[in-house]
Amino acid sequence: MKFPITLLLFVLAALPCAAADEADYYRIISISTPKAQTASRSQNWKPAPDGLALEVSGITRVDDSRIAVAIRKGEVWFLDGVYDDPPSNVQYHRFASALHEPLGLLKHNDAYYCVQRSELTRLADLDGDDVADEYLTVAKGWGVTGHYHEYAYGPKLDGQGNLWLTLNIGLGLNKSQQQYAVSDPKLGYRQGLWRGWGMMVDPTGKLSPVCAGMRSPSGLGANAAGDMFYTDQQGNWVATNSLHHMRSGVFFHHAEALASMSQPGSTLKGIDQVPDGLALPEALQRMPAMKPPAVWFPYKKMGQSTTDVMLDASEGGFGPFAGQLLIGEFTQASINRVFLEKVGGEYQGACFPFRRGLGSAVLRLTQGHDGSVFVGLTNRGWSSLGEASYGLQRLVWTGKMPTEIQEMRATPDGFELVFTKPMDRDSLQDADSYSILSYTYRYQSGYGSDEIQDRVLNVKPVEVSADGRRVRLKVDPLRRYFVHELNAPGVRDTEGQPLLHSNAYYTLNRIPAKN
Repeated sequence: MKFPITLLLFVLAALPCAAADEADYYRIISISTPKAQTASRSQNWKPAPDGLALEVSGITRVDDSRIAVAIRKGEVWFLDGVYDDPPSNVQYHRFASALHEPLGLLKHNDAYYCVQRSELTRLADLDGDDVADEYLTVAKGWGVTGHYHEYAYGPKLDGQGNLWLTLNIGLGLNKSQQQYAVSDPKLGYRQGLWRGWGMMVDPTGKLSPVCAGMRSPSGLGANAAGDMFYTDQQGNWVATNSLHHMRSGVFFHHAEALASMSQPGSTLKGIDQVPDGLALPEALQRMPAMKPPAVWFPYKKMGQSTTDVMLDASEGGFGPFAGQLLIGEFTQASINRVFLEKVGGEYQGACFPFRRGLGSAVLRLTQGHDGSVFVGLTNRGWSSLGEASYGLQRLVWTGKMPTEIQEMRATPDGFELVFTKPMDRDSLQDADSYSILSYTYRYQSGYGSDEIQDRVLNVKPVEVSADGRRVRLKVDPLRRYFVHELNAPGVRDTEGQPLLHSNAYYTLNRIPAKN
C-alpha cells in the first residue's frame, strides 16, 4: 500500500519522544520482578519469594504503607515497604488464596472485593491477622460456558457507591460450549449470558446489566464526576482501542453481546439489524442504539491493547494532570493520558502519550497516598515490550514541570490548546507550528479497521492568551465522528524547549454550538 508523502511525514511527526526524556519528569521505581531475572537487571528490583509469580491482575491500597495485589494464580498478597526508595526491604504476606482468575481488586468497606470468573467475591479478615477468614459471594448470575476468553474484570466503584464489572465476549464457542449459551431469536448471536455487557451491583447486592457491546473490556474506572468508563481492545467489530462512558441502555460496538438482548433485565430492545462494513458515521445513523466511544486510541500510535482506567485524584501530587485519566497499555508496556470534556451532554476528548518504558505489559494501576502510581505488570504469555514477564513498579513525579499540552478542547470552529506552562507567543502564533489530520474508521465484523477517509485539514492560530498558556486554533473542516490528530512540533516554551509530546488525538463526536 502506498501513502501520500504528506501522510508519511504526518506519521513520522507523530512518533513519541524517547523514554529518557519522560524519565526527567516521571521516574520508574521497580519493586518486584521474577527472581531468576534480577541478576541481569541494572534496575534495583526486589525479588518476590521463591515460587511466587507476581503476575499482577488486581491492585488496591491497604493503608499508607501497604498495597494489596491479586495475581493470576488466584491469590491476594499484601506488600509492605513499597514506598521505600529504593524498595530494598519489601515484605510479602499472603492474604487470600484459591480464587479463580481474579482480574481486579478493590478495598471497600473494610473488606476486599474481587471479580472471579463466575462471581463477585468479598474477602474479609475477621480476627485482624491479615488473612481472609470469610469468602462471601456478593453477586453472580452471568454465563460461563468454559471458553478461555470469558474473562471477568473488576470491581470499580462509581460516585454513587455502586460496584461495576465488565465481561468479555467468548470468541467462537464450540458445540459443547454453546449448550450453556443464550441466543437472541432475531439476530442469532450465541454467547454466555451477559457476555460483552457492563454490569452494576448496587449497595444492596443487586446485580443489573447496564450496557452492551464490549469485546475485551479489561479496564474500567470512574472519572472525577463519578461516571464509569471502560476500555476496549481492537478486534472483530472494534476498529481500534477505545474508551467508553458506561450508562444504561447503550450499545457500543461488539454485536455478539446482543445475544442477551432478549433476556429478562436487558436494557436494550428492538435491535433487529446490525450494519456491517460501513464508515462509522454512517453506521451510527443506521443504528441509533449504538454510541461512539468518548475517545479512540489510534492503533500503534497510541498503543495496541488498552487496559486499566485510573483517575489522577492527587490534586497536584502527581503533576499537572489532576482530574484526568491514566490508561494502561498492554502491548507497548506504557501508560497514556486522557482529557475528557462534555459537549452537548456527551463525553468526548483527547488522548496523549504519557510514559513508556515500563517493565512489562501494564494491566493494573492504582494511586498511592502520596500521589505516586503503582503499576501492576503481567503479559500473561502474550507478547509485550519490556524486560520482564510480570512484576510491580511505581511511577513518581520528580517535581519538574513537563512542557506538555495539558488539555485539548473543542470549539465551534476548531480547538483550544491549554499548556502546562507559559509558551513562546511567536511559536503559538505561527501556523507552521501545527498540522492536523482527521480520519474515521470502518464499523465491521472483520478484525479492526484501517484509518479511512483521511484528510489533512487547514489550521490557523487565531487567538493566544496574554499569559501564553492557551491558543485557539481555527480548523477547517471539522468532521463529526472523526479523530482529529494534532501535531505541534513547532511550539516552544519561553525557554525555547519543544513539547515533550507534540501529538494529541481528539475524538470529535459533537461540535460545540456557537454562542
